Formats: sequence, C-alpha cells, structure tokens
Amino acid sequence: MKFGGSTLGEDGTCIDKIIERISKKIESKNKVIAVFSAPLIKYRDKLSSMTDVAIHIGKNYAQSNPIEIDVLLEIYEKIASNNLSPEFHKKFSDDISRFHKEVIISLKQAAENRRFVDVTRSRTLAYSGEIPMSYLMDYVLKSKNIESDHVKIEQWPIITDDNFEAANFLIEESRKKSSNFYELIEKNNVVTIGGFIGKTIDGLETTYERGGSDRSAADVAILLNEQYKAELDFEKDNAVLSADPKIVKKELDSIKFLSYNEAKLAGMFGMKILDPLAIKEIDDNNMDIPIVITDMANPICTTNISKVSSDQSNNLVKIVTGKRNCAIVRMESIASSHLLAALESDKQYHDFIKLSPYKKEDIEVTRILFLDGDYVRRNEHHFKAFYSKAEIVYDRGVVTLIGDNMWKMPKIASTTSSTVGEHGINILNLDAQEETSRILIIVDDSKVADAIRAIHDKRNRIGQDDVQ
Repeated sequence: MKFGGSTLGEDGTCIDKIIERISKKIESKNKVIAVFSAPLIKYRDKLSSMTDVAIHIGKNYAQSNPIEIDVLLEIYEKIASNNLSPEFHKKFSDDISRFHKEVIISLKQAAENRRFVDVTRSRTLAYSGEIPMSYLMDYVLKSKNIESDHVKIEQWPIITDDNFEAANFLIEESRKKSSNFYELIEKNNVVTIGGFIGKTIDGLETTYERGGSDRSAADVAILLNEQYKAELDFEKDNAVLSADPKIVKKELDSIKFLSYNEAKLAGMFGMKILDPLAIKEIDDNNMDIPIVITDMANPICTTNISKVSSDQSNNLVKIVTGKRNCAIVRMESIASSHLLAALESDKQYHDFIKLSPYKKEDIEVTRILFLDGDYVRRNEHHFKAFYSKAEIVYDRGVVTLIGDNMWKMPKIASTTSSTVGEHGINILNLDAQEETSRILIIVDDSKVADAIRAIHDKRNRIGQDDVQ
C-alpha cells in the first residue's frame, strides 16, 4: 500500500484513516508493506510537500543564503505529540534528532560547495522527508497495538545506480540486500518503508524523479513477487477519471479498468494520479502484478490495472489527457537514431516519442516530441553535438486519447481533428496510426486545456455508429 503526502493530510490529519485502511487489509489475512511519501506542510502561506520545502532550503544554502530549517523538524514533532504513546515518542525523538543532524551536515556541504546536487541533495531530501515519515508511521502503528516494524535506512533494500537525482532500480542487487526486509515481513503484520529513496551499492542515498514513491511501491512488489502473491494498492485522493477534474468539470466518468499500456500512456502524457515509470518497472521485469488505485475517502471507488485489461465496456476512448511545456526536436534521421540510443542507454531517459518522419531535400528528417521542455533547454548542447543543424521548437503541448481498442473506431482520427478545429484550435501536428492505443495532437502550449475539454465533450460519441 502506498500513501502519498496528500493522503496523510496537512500536519497528518488523515492518519486515522490510513490506520483504518491498513487494519482492513490485515483483517483480510494480508501482510502489508506501507510505503510513505513525505508529508504536506503549510510553508510560505501555501500547502507544500516537504520535498519541495527541503529543495527550496537547499538551494538557498547553495546560494550562501542560509534560512530557517526548523520547519523540517516541526511537522514530525507535531504528529508525534498527537499520535504516539510516551514509550514510542521517546524512541522517535531519538531518531528524528539523528536525522536532523544529517540534514544539517548536508546543508552545510551545500553551502561550502555552492551546489545542492547529487548525494548532498538526496541525503537532505531523504532525512527530512520519507525516512522520518516511515519511522514515525511505524511508531504510530505500534502505539495502536498493531504488530509492525520499519525498514532501517542502514538496511535499505531498494538499490539503485548512482544517478543520484533520477536513480534507476537495480533488481538483482536489491534482492541481495533484501534478507532483512524479508525477515521483517515474516515477523510482522505491517512493515513501513519510505518511498522515493534508494541507496547505491556503496550505501549512498539516491532519489527517484518526482513522483518516485509510486516507483518505490512497484519495486517493493517486484522484490516480493517471487516469494509472495504481491498486489499493489495506491491509496489516492480519487480513482482514475476520464480527464483531469481541474480541467473538465462535467460528464466525467470513473474508469474501472486499465491495461498496463493504457496506464503507462496516460501517465506519460499528463495523467498525474500515477507515475507511469512504476508500471514500466513491473512490465520491464516481465511481471503481471495486480494494481488497484483506491479512492481512500471512498474505498469502493477503484481503478484496476493489469497487463491485459478485463474491461468489457463499450467505451473505447477511456481517457483524454494532455501535457504542456513540451518541445519538438527535428534532425536528420540517422543522427536522431544515435541520439535516442544514447538517451535510453546512457542516461536512462525515456520521456520522448518519435513522430512520423518526413523528407526535406531528399534527406529523411525525424521529429522527436520531448514531454519536458525544460530538459531540452538544459541539454540543447547535447542534442546539437549529434546534429549541429538540429531545430528545436518550444512551447508545444500534446493532447492524447487513451484506449487499447480505439482502432475499432474507423473515423476516430478525422473526427478528433475536426472536433479540435471546430473549437478554433490550430493543430500543429497529428500523429496517428491505423491501429494504435494513442492519438497525439500537437497544439500550442496555451491551448491544451481547451483541446482536452473539446475532445472529452465528444468522447462518448466519437465513431460509435461505426464500431463493428
């Protein structure tokens, strides 16, 4: 079970609900590994993740501007005072003092080196966020007389490479380091562990990219799947809907079933409820682990995700989603193949899509859609090292229709494009194939929300008369 910062609530106000959800799983004769994100706190007059707060503080230290850091401690002391018995309050006080010292040391290193990067950054985030939260939640469970324990950072089972700020999971190395983890599971009903955080083979702290607690939960399931029947339960604020409720306000449908492919694509192209790399991690290891996304406030509302979806409904377009701040890179096709191979193998970077190529003066040109324009800006020199004449266009947005069986709709591409056009939105590129589980519509960055609303409004009617 994975619990994000929003499910913890501001200052831990939803902890009783978390305890209730874990207890129900135990009553069903399950053992529970509870993966926790960093908590939410009120900081500078807005609700923020502790991770964002720690990054803000770390960057200030790197700029020789040390600012108040008690905020990294106070939230835990407040939750502990409200939820722990005296015995466990004392134990946690010792732990949090030790973690806070690690944070202070790391921030001093950031100030000395004038850089908040690599292991300094990872260590600061680990000891101010997910690690203390996982220890604290174990003590909360113990205070409620639930048989539990926590994974100690010294015996961490999630082993990664040394790409400190965007680490990659190493399954065989993790298995070798998991004997203590397996023992904790055998001896307890619940084991708590922090998400987002890994360790190198040499024992240095690393972090996944943002949203990485979902990946941590997937990695735990992968480690357990050979010895147990593992299931993944992502406890969220809601299950999957047919569009982002912040963009589309009416006729939203709850999506009951998704395939791995549908969930990965939806996450990659803007669905924020689940990190698509979590599913990719499972799929890449050739496993079929059942996944459920649960609305924690209303647990009967769920989305089930499996390798092959068991959906029997006639709704072939399941989700309409979109992403802003994209960029398109154009370069000669041979050069692009070398670039993409380097991105995937050396940098373990996969946040891009090859669009249909075209010919210019008898030279085939490949267009690559990058879903993070800021990444492209930071690495322009890298792209141009592969092809000096590379053309880069920023401020692009992409809107995507998701559904494995959309190919059954003969008119889906034409109807979708005309729908967007009818709303006065200029389509800069449309990338669709005869049989596909996605249709990509490239628009101006500022038009993504308008295009999502237009397509979603017609979603249930696209091609229905022609479905065979």
